[in-house]
Amino acid sequence: MENRQTTGHLSALLTIIIWGTTFISTKILLVDFLPVEILFFRFIIGLLILLLVCPHRLKGTTPGQEFTFAAAGLCGICMYYLLENIALTYTLASNVGVIISVAPFFTVILTHLFFKGEEKLRSDFFIGFVVAMAGIFLLSFNGSKLELNPVGDFLALLAALVWACYSVLTKKISGYGYNTILTTRRVFFYGILFMLPTLLLFDFKLELSRFTDLVCLFNIVYLGLGASTLCFVTWNFAVKVLGAVKTSIYIYMIPVITVVTSVLILNEKITVPAGIGTVLTLAGLFISESRLFKKKTLA
Repeated sequence: MENRQTTGHLSALLTIIIWGTTFISTKILLVDFLPVEILFFRFIIGLLILLLVCPHRLKGTTPGQEFTFAAAGLCGICMYYLLENIALTYTLASNVGVIISVAPFFTVILTHLFFKGEEKLRSDFFIGFVVAMAGIFLLSFNGSKLELNPVGDFLALLAALVWACYSVLTKKISGYGYNTILTTRRVFFYGILFMLPTLLLFDFKLELSRFTDLVCLFNIVYLGLGASTLCFVTWNFAVKVLGAVKTSIYIYMIPVITVVTSVLILNEKITVPAGIGTVLTLAGLFISESRLFKKKTLA
């Protein structure tokens, strides 16, 4: 059991490390692709890879289970990324970074509404949340001033809520007992299905000739293979093992990974506020994780 818990933590950590570096690939691709085009191509690649890795069919599902898969696809694949991308057109990226990071708090609320008594929280979670948010604030607004935009900030907040819904739905799906790869593939299928109508709204262009550029090809494959295929499987596995709340706390680390990646790859200099923010964010993560759940007493 302890080894399984360790594997769950490592899976969540691997997911966040990859998700924290995807901004570089996305930034490069945005020169030639629209956000919705990047989103569509990466999840199509993800779906095809999952099909190759595990070509078996998911059998024996009930209508209620299919509804849950569809809801997860709508929330985690379609709505979350669309809301985040639209929010970025209205408000600062730093605002979005901070607001999205409140997803663990929403996850706590929803988990306790739908899974009462399953994951008992202590005050450590809320203390850790405040400390981590202070760190994320310093990281996100490092050297820039806070500028509020009601539309963009609200959309970012809605994206955080939608991701919390996805985490809770993933927790429910994990209870079905199906193979994680097969359930992730089913969620991808529904997510892409819900995404199709939005392609018309955002002037989507297929133009596969763009992938003759090796830089574009490498980065879209990285997003499709790493950030989509691998990460959604490892994230869903972590939720299955650790629970929705404990896994969601790793979201705090995304701004930290982004800062470290900027220093190592883009040669950006780390400032004092960024350094303090990194320490606070990690401290918040450890505080939340240290005694997050009450230990069950043996009968």
